[in-house]
Amino acid sequence: SGCGTFTFLSSAIAAISGLLMGYELGLISGALLQISSILALSCKEQEIIVSSLLFGALFASLTGGFLIDRFGRRLAIIIASSLLVLGSLILLPYESYEILIVGRIAIGISISLSSIATCVYIAEIAPQHRRGLLVSLNELMIVIGILCAYISNYAFASISHGWKYMFGLVIPLGALQAIAMYFLPPSPRFLVMKNNDEAARKVLERLRETSDATKELTVIKSSLKDEHQYSFLDLFRSRNNMRARMLVGLTLVFFVQTTGQPNILFYASTVLKSVGFQSNEAASLASTGVGVVKVVSTVPATVFVDQVGSKTFLCIGSSVMAVSLVTMGLVNRNIHVNFTNVCRSQSPEDFFLQRPGNFTITNGSFKDLFASMASTERSSFDAQKSPDVARTGQLNRTALAGGKSTTGSHMESGEVPIVLKWLSLASLLVYVAAFSIGLGPMSWLVLSEIFPGGIRGRAMALTSSMNWGINLLISLTFLTVTELIGLSWVCFIYTIMSLASLAFVTVFIPETKGCSLEQISMELAK
Repeated sequence: SGCGTFTFLSSAIAAISGLLMGYELGLISGALLQISSILALSCKEQEIIVSSLLFGALFASLTGGFLIDRFGRRLAIIIASSLLVLGSLILLPYESYEILIVGRIAIGISISLSSIATCVYIAEIAPQHRRGLLVSLNELMIVIGILCAYISNYAFASISHGWKYMFGLVIPLGALQAIAMYFLPPSPRFLVMKNNDEAARKVLERLRETSDATKELTVIKSSLKDEHQYSFLDLFRSRNNMRARMLVGLTLVFFVQTTGQPNILFYASTVLKSVGFQSNEAASLASTGVGVVKVVSTVPATVFVDQVGSKTFLCIGSSVMAVSLVTMGLVNRNIHVNFTNVCRSQSPEDFFLQRPGNFTITNGSFKDLFASMASTERSSFDAQKSPDVARTGQLNRTALAGGKSTTGSHMESGEVPIVLKWLSLASLLVYVAAFSIGLGPMSWLVLSEIFPGGIRGRAMALTSSMNWGINLLISLTFLTVTELIGLSWVCFIYTIMSLASLAFVTVFIPETKGCSLEQISMELAK
């Protein structure tokens, strides 16, 4: 029951979906800078372009589960990769606002469908003692994709029509993944669901590098014997404890969003400016630094999850997030940052979209648009909000953290003590790191484990749709709420949500390390 080379290779090829997803989430921040200038887009039009990906993702999460359960996980990934290539190809020949929206919706459908199918596919081909590592590969690839987007945005920022290169870079990789997935085996559990036991046995023998997989196949068959009879409505019934499992899954993704990771990075730009990143190069490096922290933090979570356990990482991540958010809130009360809604009409070149932050499933945010800087003591910037991540600046044409929004914001601040500057930056980076070892990768690992195989795709799709929906709601209200109650109180609210997340994980999330999917399902059915 070892994790052979072929199993790892199959998981890695499927996890390319994560790389593509992370890249697309971060890409628009740099691309929109040039697009808005070429097409003379208003604030609202920029918001719609960036939001269109989220609406596509929400649509796919509502409908993709049926495709995954009916036609298979592998086929869903192939369709998603092909759709990503098609959506990107649509964008390249034209410089049209309408075409951009159509292309971004197609890409949104693609990344949402692939994110669900990839987690399910990897969980079902992985041996039980390596499932955490292999499923978390997807989250690691997402944060690497976002880091690649940072670098791509910076590299093509000054090149004529650089946005076309940004969009075009994913086409070869998406096409290669679709082709490679065609030659990989279907999930053995899906084959058993379709009563193709002989093919499932051969796939298991190939994945486990053994000549006899009869024992594992027997366990899968006995577990799935009745599970494929589940209907979608069974997710909300008491049969086999399904309603409780569904509530656990939905609550978990609720905390992924409401602990603030997608939106708190709005403050990253303020923090990094206050620390003195004034030049293009310094600000871009600072932005990339946030991406590096995400990648570096996700690595140990991915490598050690099978030894430590996903529940332990969720507890550690939520605890550290709460501490760092309290620190951030207290520092903000001393810095006196004020935000006001000012999305004024400005020439497109006044907006410079910033770098994205990280999401899982994970994940959406807003973008703040730096408008101008009056002095070292007083600065104002426009913020833009939309479901991907992006930001802009007029003077330091670079990128910092992630977000999406077309609402403006205004910041005034006096001279900030050096200790507060570095404490604010440190607490932000610790917060980013804590999310990247806890709720970031672990929530999707847990979701891929707690549902029965026969309805796993639809259950994951439902939780994913809640993830995208809450993401959209929070992103669209973040600046308004911040204006009403202040950024420090926003941090304190996120602290409360992090502590609530810790309590919820402690009480309701089962520890699943070392257990097969069938064992987990049987335990939860009780």
